Amino acid sequence: MGKRVAVVLAGCGVYDGSEIHESSAVLVHLSREGAQAEVYAPDVDQMHVVDHMKGQPTQEKRNVLVESARIARGNIKDLAKLDVKGLDALIIPGGFGVAKNLSTWATQGKNCIISKEVEDVLKAFHAAKKPIGLCCISPVLAAKIFPGCELTVGHDTECEKWPYAKTAETMKELGCKHVNKHVTEIHVDVKNKLVTTSAFMCNAPIHEIYDGIGKMVKEVVRLA
Repeated sequence: MGKRVAVVLAGCGVYDGSEIHESSAVLVHLSREGAQAEVYAPDVDQMHVVDHMKGQPTQEKRNVLVESARIARGNIKDLAKLDVKGLDALIIPGGFGVAKNLSTWATQGKNCIISKEVEDVLKAFHAAKKPIGLCCISPVLAAKIFPGCELTVGHDTECEKWPYAKTAETMKELGCKHVNKHVTEIHVDVKNKLVTTSAFMCNAPIHEIYDGIGKMVKEVVRLA
């Protein structure tokens, strides 16, 4: 029987939801590892809706669970119904939805609030010593909840290749250890069973992002 892995989404689209390529890569690599993905999302309104052509907010309102169902091809459950007992691991892909719909990181940075449902799920997997995989911006959730943990969001020096490097500095301010890694690499916090990779925090070719996520998924399944 393959491992059962919860995948928590935050909407559909990089600027206001889950990053679609990252989410797809997670699902493809889980399938390749013989694992069964169970997709969840919170039944809440998005912080806002962004026109992905213009990069500007619109007046539209959308629901995180309904939008996430697009990526899950309709096979999705309300995050409130997640039961850690029947699951072996947790993975949360990136995208601005993590910082807008699963937390308030986008507007409050290190002073953010994590959604109670999301925090409860992360703490439940952690308490059960079950592995957690995080990529792109989603490691900030662990940085906020598990002080002293080890994570990577890529590099901590801003440049054209690493436009979001200041995130690493902010995570350090929360008391975490940030480990610089290339986009195709992962970092494993053995003590906390956290597996992280930078994904689109790096301005890299999409196949390198896909490969890094593959290593993260493989390690999460191995630890499960």
